[in-house]
Amino acid sequence: MKMQIAKFLSAVLMVAGFGAGCDGRASLLPNKDPALRQTSTKFAADAAKRSYEAEAPRAGEAVARAEVDYTLKEVRIGNLSAEDWTNVEIWVNQKYVVFLPVLPKLNKGEGFRHLNFQLLYDNHGEHFPVGVFNSKMRVDKVEVYRDGKMYDVPAPLVD
Repeated sequence: MKMQIAKFLSAVLMVAGFGAGCDGRASLLPNKDPALRQTSTKFAADAAKRSYEAEAPRAGEAVARAEVDYTLKEVRIGNLSAEDWTNVEIWVNQKYVVFLPVLPKLNKGEGFRHLNFQLLYDNHGEHFPVGVFNSKMRVDKVEVYRDGKMYDVPAPLVD
């Protein structure tokens, strides 16, 4: 009985912690990439300066892979090419964006980035909708904008 109460209390504290926020951080746990350890305000301000380049040349499929995990509420994206990519915009559903100064090639664990849904903002300062238990918003499309071209990124569901 004591074990059940302890489990219940830790679940309540965890949910309360999610609701209380993290001093402006966009994610609960620190991201491995220093460029993704900014405050929510900085991510929102950066997204407000960007616009989806609908008229950009379409370059086909990127040598990359994205995985959408609704349980962890994140998109994991990996650069599978032979070169590092610089000044990369990751677009989700042609609306939500996060800027990466560098997306390194996949090498010994490097190259994959974990993009918590709360790192992805639109030009109105709203992050990708995240429900506590279930969000009706789905990731339909992941794209990379770099070197003046828009690339599609295959994104299978991971759940």
